[in-house]
Amino acid sequence: MAEIVGTTMPGQILLDKIKNKTAVLGVVGLGYVGLPLAVEKAKAGYRVIGFDVQAKRVDLVNQGKNYIGDVVDQELAELVKTKRLTATIDYTKIDEVDAVAICVPTPLDKYQQPDISYVSNSTQQIAAHIHRDMLVVLESTTYPGTTEEIVMPALEATGLKCGSDFFLAFSPERVDPGNANYHTKNTPKVVGGVTPRCTEIAAALYSNVLNSDIYQASSPKVAEMEKILENTFRNINIALANEMAILCNKMGIDVWEVIDAAKTKPYGFMPFYPGPGLGGHCIPIDPFYLTWKAREYNYHTRLIEIAGEINNQMPEFVIERAAAFLNESGKPLKGSKVLMLGLAYKKDIDDPRESPAIKIYELLKEHLAEVTINDPCIPVYAFGKLRLESTPITEELLESADLVIITTDHSTYDYQWICDHTSLVFDTRNATRHIKKCQAKIARI
Repeated sequence: MAEIVGTTMPGQILLDKIKNKTAVLGVVGLGYVGLPLAVEKAKAGYRVIGFDVQAKRVDLVNQGKNYIGDVVDQELAELVKTKRLTATIDYTKIDEVDAVAICVPTPLDKYQQPDISYVSNSTQQIAAHIHRDMLVVLESTTYPGTTEEIVMPALEATGLKCGSDFFLAFSPERVDPGNANYHTKNTPKVVGGVTPRCTEIAAALYSNVLNSDIYQASSPKVAEMEKILENTFRNINIALANEMAILCNKMGIDVWEVIDAAKTKPYGFMPFYPGPGLGGHCIPIDPFYLTWKAREYNYHTRLIEIAGEINNQMPEFVIERAAAFLNESGKPLKGSKVLMLGLAYKKDIDDPRESPAIKIYELLKEHLAEVTINDPCIPVYAFGKLRLESTPITEELLESADLVIITTDHSTYDYQWICDHTSLVFDTRNATRHIKKCQAKIARI
């Protein structure tokens, strides 16, 4: 009688490496998502190689110099010093890794359609060096179907089969820059693999790295869709708050007091707040991935599209309010000296991506206002032909301004001092809510 030889489950060698932390991990893209993830993986005891096409980023990492707000400077320096973390522009080194995460941008093109070229290019780089018993995880936010329709075919074109030779999953990034309570380490993680074994291996890796719950979705599409739902939920509710702000302004009602009153209800209401518009790489962009994909199924996401229109129009509303506010004091917007406080899309961070403040600046210039910018987190902003430098705030600058617009409510601003030394303040963030008495006349969005 022939002897029955035991079989090894696919990926068992990789799973063992993950569990005993001998696996070498790779992270493609060392930006706001990738670098914090690479640091956490290295802190967990793995050797990590970071990949990026920007040589400047790679050089900074290898010097132990941090450029991301959510990364602790000393931790990065120590990880580099002990060689737990290195960075490179040489993608042939993917040969050395056992698991790699793709954390690259997924912007919209000028037609508001997803640009997945960064994902495709990264996938091709990985495909050129993929090997058996390797895990690939896409973390970049994208439309449902990307993992199985774009990434998997490119990897399987090498002759290796997903689920047996290599393993593939989608696990959406959940990064909230500047959040003091939740960061990469302790934010619950969603993982959806192409096969159950793919999910198991990816979940095992994140369990070893993060101090949070790991939710195992049944497929990459579920994980991709839940990420879109997260940000679409916020997009729509912020649009509602913005529309309420516009209506309250017309009716002479304080929208901020309305929200404060509504949130006393202990059930059935979650407060969202109006503002000058949406910023960041996620909330203003992600819902459009879904509207684009929905057309494939002959469906139009009307609510999402209307919410996008409302939020995108808020910078114009700010300009209308600013002009009306100046008119009340007998001054036209044209030729007025306007001081803008804040370029970042949210408080206490150095990220200007998709910031409504940029659009507000451009609109002010179109109306021939004389605009000065201050942002303590962004000394210089340069994009295309536009270059803005932060001007220090002084009493002389405040006193000379016809109007101060608070576009980002950084904690470092002394709002009482600001309002004590200028004449008109238009507050788009409700940052001056606690000021009872000052020199300035204050208007809020």
